[in-house]
Amino acid sequence: MGAVIHTRHEVRRARYAVAAVFAVHGAVTGSFATRVPWIQDHAGVSAGQLGLALAFPALGASLAMPLAGGITHRFGARNALRGLLALWTLALVLPSVAPNMLTLCLALFVYGATAGMSDVAMNALGVEVENRLDKSIMSGLHGMWSVGAVVGSAAGTLAAHIGADARLHHALAAAVLTVAGFAACAWVLDLQPTEDEDPPPRFALPPRSALLIGAIGFCAVFAEGASLDWSAVYLRDQLETSAGLAAACTTGFTLTMAVARIAGDRVVDRYGAVRTVRAGGVVALLGGLLIVFAGHPAVAMGGFALMGLGIAVVVPLCFAAAGRSGSNPSLAIAGVATITYTSGLIAPSAIGMLAQATSLVVSFILVTVLTCGIAGLAGVLRAGDRVKVTRPDAAVPEPRS
Repeated sequence: MGAVIHTRHEVRRARYAVAAVFAVHGAVTGSFATRVPWIQDHAGVSAGQLGLALAFPALGASLAMPLAGGITHRFGARNALRGLLALWTLALVLPSVAPNMLTLCLALFVYGATAGMSDVAMNALGVEVENRLDKSIMSGLHGMWSVGAVVGSAAGTLAAHIGADARLHHALAAAVLTVAGFAACAWVLDLQPTEDEDPPPRFALPPRSALLIGAIGFCAVFAEGASLDWSAVYLRDQLETSAGLAAACTTGFTLTMAVARIAGDRVVDRYGAVRTVRAGGVVALLGGLLIVFAGHPAVAMGGFALMGLGIAVVVPLCFAAAGRSGSNPSLAIAGVATITYTSGLIAPSAIGMLAQATSLVVSFILVTVLTCGIAGLAGVLRAGDRVKVTRPDAAVPEPRS
């Protein structure tokens, strides 16, 4: 992509624009998550039916992600992202207006499909900006996603606290986020396909280059999903803590991940993607061991904090490596995203089923074993270590005075 030459100033501006896009994307997720109980009551579904319905976003994302490359090729990177992000922000309204199980599943399918396609488009543009700046930014971009999710969650918590109708809350949130997304997309890189560039296939299996990269992402997202959904339960049931302390453990885990992602780019620039992820895998392994062998709540909370610290930058670096791993970056990114979404889908239920058959300790032994895969497979992220950009559409350095 790209016959247009971008100045260094334009690329820097595009970096902040993409960061804003990531924050908008995260804010939609946070806005939705806090109103799930209201949506359940409005649709009149049981807990089991809700669990089934909540599988549809991942299903929709997995099926739609491969389409993002073709949309970007046809409309250009900026227009594609603008349209896909708008579809995602507007799709926030759909689950809250669903009156029954069938319509809720359909709404969540569309919600997930638009989430996945916009996710691929914004990560592909993030990789392009990173290439032109010749320094790591992907970890910080995903950190901005976490910041957006926190802001969306805070607004949703306030809306729930005052008893606001989720249909009104989500309509207002969708309007605000759609406008914010449109404004941010005006400054992202306007990349266009070259005349001799063939359009990507409409549907294709992930390229081979994305499979091992996706395997690292799978391990990291599995640990993230398990810790996010089960850390509070672990402290309450295994270590008999209060509900408040158990909830604080989950909050600490999410904050650790957000801070580590925002600060992670400097570490990646200094040590490279491979060494950073390998060290992160070791830190996550240590955290898992503390969780499994914890005899005191403080030890387990420290373990979950280390788990968050260790896995924080793994997924951003997987996307960065996928974007440089072959001739079709969008397809590779879509492949990695599909694998990681699948991991996020199965992790919470897998932990629950294993815990029911054995115990939560055994479940987190599995999580700890998977962190070994992060350290062991880190070498395949060598594509994430940048080389000097020599393409004709690379950023032109600004003259020094």
